[in-house]
Amino acid sequence: MRTEYRNDPTMDPSGFVLLTDYVPQIVQEIRYYSTYNFIGERIDGYEEPCALLTIEAARALKAVSSELIVQGYRLKVFDAYRPACAVRHFVLWGIEDQDIRMKPYFYPELEKQALFSEGYIAKQSSHSRGSAIDLTLLDMKTGRELDMGSPFDLFSRVSHPDYRGITDEQYENRMMLQRVMLRNGFRPLDCEWWHFCLENEPYPDTYFAFPVSAEYLRR
Repeated sequence: MRTEYRNDPTMDPSGFVLLTDYVPQIVQEIRYYSTYNFIGERIDGYEEPCALLTIEAARALKAVSSELIVQGYRLKVFDAYRPACAVRHFVLWGIEDQDIRMKPYFYPELEKQALFSEGYIAKQSSHSRGSAIDLTLLDMKTGRELDMGSPFDLFSRVSHPDYRGITDEQYENRMMLQRVMLRNGFRPLDCEWWHFCLENEPYPDTYFAFPVSAEYLRR
């Protein structure tokens, strides 16, 4: 741990890296830096549109990427490390904010308060421990995302990885992503096909608070 963070280890980024330093082929679309997300505004703590991960998770994802490139696919990441203040932003929006402008796009079947009970929003997120990632696959021939049967962050039963009310091709695309992630040490989430967390994560009990910022890592 860096000595300057001894009194607050949640602000210590020394175990983290820029994902593109380890997986330069990865495509990034950091949704919570943009306004195209389930809240409809940039989320607190996202100072740059970049993906940060623990070194261990980044190494494992490098192996995932290498395996997939041989098969003609690239990884596309929507979110990786998520600071604790971003999770608070989610929670306060869910409890207090009456704004539902993005409901038709991200939670059309649910009332926003149900996003907690259904497991889509948590008061503490594995993303804040630095080894979780939200991602999909791109076909290198077409440059397009594979059809997974539902888009990222659609809070619905159709987004559960084992949901079978989709086509065989869509289901197999999900399973292809899941299989390669499992082989390289990640575990899936039962309600989001895009979410995976490193099985042997290095900080299982620490919820980090430093911003999503390449500049912060370089300090």
